[in-house]
Amino acid sequence: MKKQDNQILRRIGVTLALILFACWFLFWPLNLYIESPGSADSLKSYVTMKNHPDKYKGSFMITSVYLQQARPATYLWAKLNPHTSIESADSVTGGENSATYTKVQDFYMQSAINEAIAVAYRAAGQQYTKKYLGIYVLSVQSNSEFKKQIQVGDTITKVNGRHFDTAAGYQKYIASQKVGDKLTVTYLHNGKQKTATEPLVKISTGKPGIGIILTDNVKVTTKIPVSVNPGQLGGPSGGLMFSLQIYEQLTQQDLRHGRKIAGTGTIGADGSVGEIGGIDKKIIAAKNAGATIFFAPYVKPTKEILKYEEGHKTNYQLAKETAKKYAPNMKVVPVQTFEDAVNYLKTHQ
Repeated sequence: MKKQDNQILRRIGVTLALILFACWFLFWPLNLYIESPGSADSLKSYVTMKNHPDKYKGSFMITSVYLQQARPATYLWAKLNPHTSIESADSVTGGENSATYTKVQDFYMQSAINEAIAVAYRAAGQQYTKKYLGIYVLSVQSNSEFKKQIQVGDTITKVNGRHFDTAAGYQKYIASQKVGDKLTVTYLHNGKQKTATEPLVKISTGKPGIGIILTDNVKVTTKIPVSVNPGQLGGPSGGLMFSLQIYEQLTQQDLRHGRKIAGTGTIGADGSVGEIGGIDKKIIAAKNAGATIFFAPYVKPTKEILKYEEGHKTNYQLAKETAKKYAPNMKVVPVQTFEDAVNYLKTHQ
């Protein structure tokens, strides 16, 4: 009986060990993230414009990268999958917790939508206005004296009672002060106005600063109402495709001619298209969704980048290489501006 009891205990022990291993293998979170091809979604359901429906065939498609925290099982899968990459948590989130990271990505998306609306309305000759709200706080550095008061997601509206119309205006004024000088910052936190007074610190440029990474917070309003709902998507990379969708509805021009047109790229106030991350994965997402054209940002690299970044590839180069290998029937088109994309669609029907 004793020998039989030992065998039973051994079996129970082995079973428990296997269960624990399986749980670890499937569920234990690693300090790594996996990037893989996401989706390519039609923007028809994202943009609503009064009396300007999208009535044409085909679609403009916004592409995404799927991001997930790695587990041992998914880490192994990612190592074996040619369309995935494994990134450190810091390189993905910038060291912020998930809630803060999501808040920043949501702001980037809303900012991209605002710029897309402004670019499309200007190109269409339609009325719009931009209201500068202040500077949006993207990150608060560890050496900032304001770190206990100002948080990511707040909007700074004044410094020492002065309001400026760009983030550059604030930065220039603060840089004219001295390290150690006290600065009073007026800011909005969850819609409520607050103030904080702290000394300036020396930032990485060697100049005085408040130790905050920031960007412009702008609201765009239009005479012809438009609503853009990005759903669960975040980040700035949908700017170009949003601007094309809005422009087509606004002008009621058929730019697509029945084609599925995907792409990516940030959109600047001047209509310039900026580079993004994960474009190789977005090519795969577009191919899986049946896209035949893909707009890829092309930013000419500087001599300094080519000197210090061996093997540098532009977004366009990487997209073209990926398409040649995995999506040979999809045309990758380089664009530097919103106008480049519109002109291509008008001349290639």
